[in-house]
Amino acid sequence: MKKILIAALGVLMLQASFAQAPKVDRSKKPAAGPAPAISIKDPVIYNMPNGMTVLVVENHKTPKVRAVLNIDQGPIKEGNKAGLMDIMGGMLGEGTTSMSKDKFDEAVDMIGAEVNLSSNGGSAAALTRYFDKAFMLMADALKNPSLPDESFKKLQSQMITNLKSNEKSAATIADRVYNALSYGKETAMGEFVTEQSVKGLTIDDVKQAYKSYITPSQSYLTFVGDITPAAAKALAEKAFGSWTGTKLTLPVIADVPNPAKTEIDFVDVPTAVQGEMRAGNLVSNPMNGSDYHTLLLVNQILGGGADSKLFMNLREKHGFTYGSYSNIGNGRWQSLFTAQAAVRTDKVDSAVAELVSEILNMRDGKITDEELNTAKAVFNGTFALRMERPEIPATYASNILINNLPKDFYRTFLQKLNAVTIQDIQRVSKNYLSESNARIVIVANGSKVLPNLARLGYPIKKYDKFAEPVVEKAPDVKVNETNTTTDKVSAFQIIEEYLKAIGGKEEVKKVTSTTSTFTMDLMGRSFNGVDKALAPNKRATEIKMGQMTVLKYVFDGFNGYQQQGPQKKELSLAEIKEAQDDKGVVPQLYYISSDYKTEYIGTGKIGDEATYRLKVVMPSGRVSVQEYAVKTGLLLKEETTSKSGDEDEPLTVEYKNYKKAGNIMLPYEVTRNQGGQEFTMVISEIKINEAIPETDFK
Repeated sequence: MKKILIAALGVLMLQASFAQAPKVDRSKKPAAGPAPAISIKDPVIYNMPNGMTVLVVENHKTPKVRAVLNIDQGPIKEGNKAGLMDIMGGMLGEGTTSMSKDKFDEAVDMIGAEVNLSSNGGSAAALTRYFDKAFMLMADALKNPSLPDESFKKLQSQMITNLKSNEKSAATIADRVYNALSYGKETAMGEFVTEQSVKGLTIDDVKQAYKSYITPSQSYLTFVGDITPAAAKALAEKAFGSWTGTKLTLPVIADVPNPAKTEIDFVDVPTAVQGEMRAGNLVSNPMNGSDYHTLLLVNQILGGGADSKLFMNLREKHGFTYGSYSNIGNGRWQSLFTAQAAVRTDKVDSAVAELVSEILNMRDGKITDEELNTAKAVFNGTFALRMERPEIPATYASNILINNLPKDFYRTFLQKLNAVTIQDIQRVSKNYLSESNARIVIVANGSKVLPNLARLGYPIKKYDKFAEPVVEKAPDVKVNETNTTTDKVSAFQIIEEYLKAIGGKEEVKKVTSTTSTFTMDLMGRSFNGVDKALAPNKRATEIKMGQMTVLKYVFDGFNGYQQQGPQKKELSLAEIKEAQDDKGVVPQLYYISSDYKTEYIGTGKIGDEATYRLKVVMPSGRVSVQEYAVKTGLLLKEETTSKSGDEDEPLTVEYKNYKKAGNIMLPYEVTRNQGGQEFTMVISEIKINEAIPETDFK
């Protein structure tokens, strides 16, 4: 039933004319023009007694003002409360002690303003005549948030839903593991948010975080636009002059070493439809460093866009990927150089080799004048355009103070950039881009990728999707409360324990049909449905909103259709094969047959529950990774794929609230997540072996 219910989500969920242009020779690239002259006013600066620094960049060209308040907190280590700062930042926009969220939003809309709040400050922008009101609304939200418990629960639930929707995303897993292994998962830069850490948060945690970090100490308030320094100072003092708070100190964070030798850190996601790669190393790249401008060009040449070496190699030359890019971080603390790509599963090893070869080309100085000039032209062309955005001068003004930059840093930016030579590019590439002390994180289907990766010669370490080392063999574990085994866990044992847990193999064999009645809420609407299953693999499902049928799915074991309103679509051959994967009412009963391939792939954890992970290759070739509770033997979770048109989309299913249905135990709560959409079916009744007419499957 998983694929048809996912399909229900879809139900509920100018040609331009061109002026005649003069003929140009398109076989030649146009020559880059000269770097534009940059004129940036120095801000007027005031220091307030409470630790706030006020900067004013006066510009009367347009009747609009923007103010940005940035609290310089530095990296914050949240530990087992990861996610707290994001929720706290969201709570600042949930109303004030004198104004509900609805009233606050209405007040902002009435004056056509923009007011944004976050965990490190806020911003306000409006036409000059309305700016004072917008600014005071922002100040009220920062100083006097109501922090209501109902809003906390809403944001907490939304964050958990978002985490679940990204649970099977290979890109999300790759980013998380790459950061965690590079910095250390117990550090501020390497830690990550989990469902468990978010569930453990309380409204008191939010209030304490607000008290600790929303403060005028080490804050920078920048005004840009149609306002005089005197007026900005008066407004800042009116809004924040009496505001006091915790005195902040920047954290001292020790540098982390890179790997002693380049290694591949592999995360096996059997359902992954392609391979995600992240490769690179930690660097120290402060904005006031002597190599900062050169590193910008190094990154642009290597992986900054569609003209870069990585893009031209991995996409244009070899067709491994839709795009490959790189990034070199900067700032007061260690940052990462990262090259990345999402590549075809059968070409992951080749893509790694080509990516490393391009890093070596940079280190060896294999850079052409054209590549360097093109990279410079990108910055020459975009830098001046960025200055047209009102928030950019505000960012530049505070950046100069926060990063201890010279006052003319941005005025001379292009001058320093255009002075970089190919020799500079090679020298800096050698110093910052490592090919011998790098980390290569790969998230992919291990059975298809690992054998070929070994040929690259790098040591391969295996991790799970939360950056924990994978233990190849299970330790002595407790299978259930009465049976302990010292043998290696096998796929057969996991299946046998499950069948025993739900009532025993003999009772399961007696079940030939089920009729399940369920309800679900989706996008603010309530639905009811009936699902009928008849062995070996017939299925009929109907979902209604009130008395109106919104979706119907029928499969007779060989053919079927899906109907959404008046539109009826026959199942494709691929969809038929997928529907035939589930044999019997309880498919685990058939897993030991030759049609299925099963493999125990280690232990896992869902919340506080230890699990065994079972990989099942279905007759259609679809892969399902299932997690069974060590203690009870029950199936808790399944990660697989489901057809969405011609594409395979990751699908996660959670099973809860097992109860008796006849003589066996079945889940009465099933949560499904696909394509970022999640819904829970609450089953009210399951009838066992009730006669179902064959006409229901026609």
